[in-house]
Amino acid sequence: MKRIALVAGLLLAAVALAGVLRPEGASSAADPTADPDTVTVTGTGTVNAVPDRAQISAGVESRAATAKAALAANATAMRKVIDALRGSGGKDVTTQTVSLSTTLDDQGQPNGFVATNLASAETTLDKAGALIDAAVDAGANSVYGPTLSRSDADELYRDALAKAVEDAEERASVLAQAARRDVGRVTSMSESSAPQFPVYGKEAMAARDSSPVVSGPQETTATVSVTFELK
Repeated sequence: MKRIALVAGLLLAAVALAGVLRPEGASSAADPTADPDTVTVTGTGTVNAVPDRAQISAGVESRAATAKAALAANATAMRKVIDALRGSGGKDVTTQTVSLSTTLDDQGQPNGFVATNLASAETTLDKAGALIDAAVDAGANSVYGPTLSRSDADELYRDALAKAVEDAEERASVLAQAARRDVGRVTSMSESSAPQFPVYGKEAMAARDSSPVVSGPQETTATVSVTFELK
């Protein structure tokens, strides 16, 4: 019995000693739950395209001694402008603003009223000049624009988005190679867009026999932030 008790005591002492020499939680294998190394990069994609749509605004400013007379004159003149916009192929003709205010003389004294009415219309780029001319011929004395855009803007943005992801992958690969690592799976991704703006150089012009409307290519840009796992 004494020998059995002695062996048991030695075993317990060995276990206790092992616990001291090997801290709790230590393991010879890597912890599979540890967070992997990652790299986060920003990618940008750009697509260039010449606008094929144009929006113009045309209106009338009318002056008269009374508010009623100014509004009446303005309404009559503006109906002709709206009819001209529609008759010349303008789409989505929409009133943008109607206003009435007092006019002042050189001494700052009221001397009448001014009424304004402004409407917008959309058309193809090649007909923008003709639409402006039609509005002015009908009596418009205020013209603004054109605002240029693409009819396939959504498709262009998706193309730019795909290029942005490709750019992010290339940037991550460069960083990984510099660290002697390999790019692994994507762990997170987010997008943010940038506004379109014209880049002048290449021209697309409206009909030569109307007011010239010229456009350069327009950039559609997309930006993404992507986090990759490193192997």
